[in-house]
Amino acid sequence: MLLRISSRKRQYLFSQPRRSKAKWLSWLIPILMVGAVCSYKQIESYFVQPDAILVLGGEEERELFAAKFSKQYPELHIWVSSGSPEWYTQKVFAKAGVPRTQLHIDHQATDTVTNFTTLVDELKAQGIDSVYLITSDDHMRRARVIGEIVFGSRGIVLKPIPVALGREPEPIEKCVRDGARALLWVATGHTGANLSQISGILER
Repeated sequence: MLLRISSRKRQYLFSQPRRSKAKWLSWLIPILMVGAVCSYKQIESYFVQPDAILVLGGEEERELFAAKFSKQYPELHIWVSSGSPEWYTQKVFAKAGVPRTQLHIDHQATDTVTNFTTLVDELKAQGIDSVYLITSDDHMRRARVIGEIVFGSRGIVLKPIPVALGREPEPIEKCVRDGARALLWVATGHTGANLSQISGILER
């Protein structure tokens, strides 16, 4: 005996694969776009010759490494964002032969997002279009996510130089959280510091 399928049921059966395909494509397209941007940024950073050095504070090893690294590029100015006490940072770079006029120490930042947001416009005003980004290896992934968004919004390219400390990369959740904060800053000018505070409470 043949079963008759109503026109409504037939329409539902045929529309299901199309809906599934459309839903799948709605996820695939953004992923491909992000992947393409990341690939482009990696290629771009490989060929770029930076105009300055940016050191993210937080650990003494980053400044010590940056001082040695700067000897390869004695003409480049160096920005240190919220690192060691100013007198110590000056001592480290003076020992490496960096003129005081080429060293810029800024203590406005309170976290990784503000490492970038507090300096991006100053660097752009100085005519800087690319920087060597120096931070520890476990911190680099998050720093790059934030930097590509914040500095990228001003056309500044990053060339990452990780300081090898042999630690595991930070949790991906921190990258997602601070990437969202960076996007919020680009859109509104606010860094969303409360997101970081809430996350810190949850992590405890």
